[in-house]
Amino acid sequence: MKIEYKTHKLKKSFSDSRAIAKSYGTRAKNVKKRLEELIAAPHLMDISMLPQANLHELKTPRKGEFAVDISANYRITFVPANDPIPLKEDGGLDLQRITEIKINSVEDYH
Repeated sequence: MKIEYKTHKLKKSFSDSRAIAKSYGTRAKNVKKRLEELIAAPHLMDISMLPQANLHELKTPRKGEFAVDISANYRITFVPANDPIPLKEDGGLDLQRITEIKINSVEDYH
């Protein structure tokens, strides 16, 4: 999957193992694992098949954003970046055709 980042600072924090460790401390191992899974997946449907990732769409006011688990409270949040965003006939997102995402944050939004 193609990965974009909301900010240059965020992109830098994901740039390599040292940057991930420096930016995310004790959560670095899981951040790196999720990033590798996202990069390796051809589309978002593959991520939905990984129980440990727990891919889920966020609710209002963050509708349209997705998250994957890093730890009990922390998530990587992102939005589909395909242009246009692939939709099913019923209007829902077509996860099998989402091949690009933009990572927004690593956060505890609870």
